[in-house]
Amino acid sequence: MMATTHALAGVLIGLGVLATVPEAGAPVLLAGALGGAFPDLDILAVHRRTLHFPLGYAVLSGGAAASALVGPAWLAIPVAVFFAAASVHAATDVFGGGLELRPWEGTSDRALYDHLRGRWRRPRRWIRYDGAPEDFMLALALGLPAFAALDGLPRLGVVALLALSGVYAMVRRPLVDGGELLVGRLPPRVLRLIPETLIEDLR
Repeated sequence: MMATTHALAGVLIGLGVLATVPEAGAPVLLAGALGGAFPDLDILAVHRRTLHFPLGYAVLSGGAAASALVGPAWLAIPVAVFFAAASVHAATDVFGGGLELRPWEGTSDRALYDHLRGRWRRPRRWIRYDGAPEDFMLALALGLPAFAALDGLPRLGVVALLALSGVYAMVRRPLVDGGELLVGRLPPRVLRLIPETLIEDLR
């Protein structure tokens, strides 16, 4: 799934917290969006393994929520939302496509690394690949309730996430061909500046 889809799921988690703890304010929405996108930073390392810890994030979220009872809630609650959104992201990646360069071809058997069992879990492909039409529809389903419930800057943030989702969904497939063409034309000195994990499949 797209990072923006995960971010919108995090915003909904933040909205759920605001419904019960309204004094938490806008920071929980931002924390949810950031937490929802956070695990995908491991694209610079081993994607869906280095920063994908569903159970670990859930434990951290529960710990932060518990600490709000004895410590500064203004900090603990957004931290709890951040890790809850990260946990949901990591857990739901198994429902998407695999890690191959062209996931719409369905050739990879790797969706999410299971740290407890020490093996990769197979993709279920309910969302065939990040940026697929059904991925964009899911982003809309997550974003529209948030759009309706929010106003001001938070609502603009939701609009921006939905707009990014739409643009990415439109260019997802051409991006692969363009990336291959670009990598083939870059001089070696420039290629050395790009993380290997971002270009190894494009060669």
